[in-house]
Amino acid sequence: MKRRVLAFVRAVLRLAPRAGSYARGRAVAFGVLWRRSLQFKVTVSTLALSSAVGLVLGMVLQNQITQRLTETKRQAAIAQTLQVVRTAENELVGISDQDQLADRLQNALKKITSSSSEDQGTAASAAGAFEPVLTAGGEDSAESAGPITKVPDGLQRFVENNQVAWQINTDIDEDGVRTTHLIIGAPVTSTGRPIQLYLLFPMTAEQNTVQTVQNTLLVGGLVLLVLLAGIANLVTRQVVRPVRQAAAAAARFAGGELDERLPVTGEDDLSKLAVSYNEMAASIQHQIRQLEEFGTLQRRFTSDVSHELRTPLTTVRMAADVLHASREQFPAGLARSTELLVDELDRFEALLGDLLEISRLDAGVEELAAEFIDVSSIARRAVEQVRVIAGNAETEIELALPPDETLAEIDARRVERILRNLLANAVDHSEGNPVRLTLAADEHAVAITVRDHGVGLRAGEADLVFNRFWRADPSRNRRTGGTGLGLAISHEDARLHGGQLEAWGAPGHGACFRLTLPRRQDEPFEESPLPLVPDDAPATNGHLQVGLPTEYTITIGEMHKEDA
Repeated sequence: MKRRVLAFVRAVLRLAPRAGSYARGRAVAFGVLWRRSLQFKVTVSTLALSSAVGLVLGMVLQNQITQRLTETKRQAAIAQTLQVVRTAENELVGISDQDQLADRLQNALKKITSSSSEDQGTAASAAGAFEPVLTAGGEDSAESAGPITKVPDGLQRFVENNQVAWQINTDIDEDGVRTTHLIIGAPVTSTGRPIQLYLLFPMTAEQNTVQTVQNTLLVGGLVLLVLLAGIANLVTRQVVRPVRQAAAAAARFAGGELDERLPVTGEDDLSKLAVSYNEMAASIQHQIRQLEEFGTLQRRFTSDVSHELRTPLTTVRMAADVLHASREQFPAGLARSTELLVDELDRFEALLGDLLEISRLDAGVEELAAEFIDVSSIARRAVEQVRVIAGNAETEIELALPPDETLAEIDARRVERILRNLLANAVDHSEGNPVRLTLAADEHAVAITVRDHGVGLRAGEADLVFNRFWRADPSRNRRTGGTGLGLAISHEDARLHGGQLEAWGAPGHGACFRLTLPRRQDEPFEESPLPLVPDDAPATNGHLQVGLPTEYTITIGEMHKEDA
């Protein structure tokens, strides 16, 4: 026996994790379906509310029926008891001898039983069959006729005080059968000693009636719930189907199918919704067409103007170069004007080049010439290109590069242009403080941060630095003479790689720009190997600060010594 119990316990313990996992899976599936399906949500809500209402109504109805049956049974039983009491009084009148008490009680009991079978009154027919009990209490002994053990002691005490009382009691016979009786007790007053009469009315018919009502209510409630579920599902489907069609049409419209419209049938509220949606879609389509045409004209104008300006610019450039070469022969003021002319022509050429580049990016005709290359070498070349600018600004550029090669599938020309723009921007805003370029990589991505300790960025400006021609402080003197398009082009170049270019800054604490690129074009990344917020950021910024391990650090001066 113990082995069987242990085996059963082991089996339960083995199945418990599976049952728990299955229950959790079903709960998750139910939650997903609840969140995603309006039809399922309305149907389940209707069933739940209908079940609650049906349960309450069923309980109230069952309680009312039970009370009505019990009350009817009790009134008829009391009337029957009073009628039987008169019969018992006639049979027991004048009894006083203790020796004749038992025989007189038995004879009266037989008379009550025989008379009740012949009685055809309304009260008797409503109360039903009964089982009589007669008992006579005395100071020395007590005699009884009938199953006096079925009568509760509490009821006997009430009747012994000359009161008509009743009680519902359940007893168990020798065979273990439970029987519920309505017991009515009344005193017999025609004798010289106290005698009590008890009639035991079985409640079997009433219990069967209540059980039938319960079964009827249960079956009817289940059938009603099934019908309500079907009706709710059907009605909800009539509403949900047009909504689903509208959602699918909106998704296709958002995906570029601007001619997508909803069918309009009837004149109900859903049809009005379809009409409104179609009018909105037509208006949006018209505006999008206008914006596309305007954008195309704008890009074409920018490209045409840039190309047309190149020819006169070439002529002006040739004349400026001749003047610049002969500037030593000119007076001091004219020589300075010649130098300024050449500088502004350089900036003008850069602006034209940036305008052409950004017009091609807007048109989506730029292609990525990606190849596996060491990103560290690109970083060194970018630093070399801004060496003169950094020297003029007396700004030191520090490199934090890993000792090994960092290979990534990138377009070297575009990444070098991004780093060159970031470094030039950092030097221009560093106020003579050092600028640090950090490179790190993991299995999926490579990240480069450019950190300066200059004026920094105010709140909200980190999202504006990549806008075209945006400047944090237009009145501030600039050293690099940028076109205002460098960071915008850099942002587009990063996006073309499938990467990100982000900015952080705090007033008086400088700024940090982070470029994150995937190591392979077909493998997107989830996190950047480097944090955007530097470790020396102010604590009030609310960002988590993480220190950066430095594997290899060189300055621009040391790099030139190594190259030499």
